[in-house]
Amino acid sequence: MKSKLQLTFLGLLLMVSTAYPQTKPHQGVRAVNRESQQPLSVGGKFRYFATESFRPGVLLVAGFYTGLTMANPPKAYPPEWRQGAAAFGRNYGDFMASWIAVQGGKFVAASVLHEDPRYVRSDSHHLFARVAHAVRFAIVDQSDTGHDRLAFSNVVGAFAGGFVGNAYLPDGFNDVAHGLQRSGLALSGFATSNLVDEFRPEIRKIGHKLHVPFIDKF
Repeated sequence: MKSKLQLTFLGLLLMVSTAYPQTKPHQGVRAVNRESQQPLSVGGKFRYFATESFRPGVLLVAGFYTGLTMANPPKAYPPEWRQGAAAFGRNYGDFMASWIAVQGGKFVAASVLHEDPRYVRSDSHHLFARVAHAVRFAIVDQSDTGHDRLAFSNVVGAFAGGFVGNAYLPDGFNDVAHGLQRSGLALSGFATSNLVDEFRPEIRKIGHKLHVPFIDKF
């Protein structure tokens, strides 16, 4: 189980770091500056979550994660989850179901509770202040009107992604304890995502200096 959790975290880490197309601020950009923040309509939130759920990078990371899982599966996994093309399909589907459940849970909660799903970058120029802001934003985000509030949509999304597997995972992995473990990993993934969004401008500058291909898509 330990290796399963480590691989799940790796998948989430890679996923939230994956590039996606940049659009207008009101149409799904995942991170904004405070001065450019504008409220999203329910339709705008739906476009945001649809983009997050099905952007091409997610499909690639799902395949990478599935390969790692099958190379070092949990010892208690039955053969149909460990060997062959059918097992690959099951593990790939598990990854995608969890990710889409996270995004779907966030969309519903953000729409009902009037939360802004986007990350709002820190106004500070100090490293530690920016890191603290990014981590804190996983728990305290902003409302549609720009006020700080508990990030209920993150919590709902994390629990949705953590427990959706209980409907199909093999016995021993479909209980409350494992659902809570997966939910905790999903919630930690929001902090990782925020850190990437906070420092994306600096990452791109370094990428330009190193002539990294497609760094502007990051």
